[in-house]
Amino acid sequence: LIKFDFLGLKTLTLLDDTIKRIKKSRNVDIELSTLRIDDRLTYQKLTHGDTVGVFQMEGSGIRKLITQLKPNCFEDIVAVIALFRPGPLDSGAAEQFIRRKNGKDQISYPHPSLEPVLRETYGVTIYQEQVMQIAQVLAGYSLEDADNLRRAMGKKKKEVMQEERVRFMTGAAKQKIADKLAGEIFDAMETFAAYGFNKSHAAAYALISYQTAYLKAHYPQEFMAALMSIEMGDPNKAYKNIAECRLQNIEVLPPDVNESEEDFT
Repeated sequence: LIKFDFLGLKTLTLLDDTIKRIKKSRNVDIELSTLRIDDRLTYQKLTHGDTVGVFQMEGSGIRKLITQLKPNCFEDIVAVIALFRPGPLDSGAAEQFIRRKNGKDQISYPHPSLEPVLRETYGVTIYQEQVMQIAQVLAGYSLEDADNLRRAMGKKKKEVMQEERVRFMTGAAKQKIADKLAGEIFDAMETFAAYGFNKSHAAAYALISYQTAYLKAHYPQEFMAALMSIEMGDPNKAYKNIAECRLQNIEVLPPDVNESEEDFT
């Protein structure tokens, strides 16, 4: 939590500073809450792994995932946030998602009635909310009971899970779903729940990721000046950002007694 608070504060400072620089240098007003979330240039930059300074997406591991996944809509960015975790990576869920999204594997669903639940993730369960929806659709769970099931799965309470399995199978039977299939789906849900991510949490992260990516894509000079100013106290990050400027064909000038200000401009 402390780490997230620090990163969140740093990113909010980066966004605010970049917007102020854009206003000063170009006299353009940027309102983050009204940004289009289907900007083609932003997704092109993400697809190419151009994510230095982008919230939650700077590391080499997630950059590799992004270039493989090739996000072209906001839902894909949300998925990246949820998939870049040990569970989905180790279980093969991330690879399965990528292959289905890119048309290398056929998209399929455990049961036809689950298509509306899993369509946006190409038939792969990656969110905790999807576990809850599956229980509702296949076994008639109420929303409250489905949330209780999700929590029980996450905490791996054996006695509770045995009771829930009977309840799930009974509900599925009422929906005329074969016992074998219902059991397989329940087992898959239980396995997933050990590493499932909260979609609402991932979406909040993804929105900030998109906003930083958008500003970098459209206003790279102002964005990099703001990023370099925030990180100037760390030599390693300073070198990293100077290298990024060179890749972006942005010239980094030395200090000048007549031109320089207190930070990068």
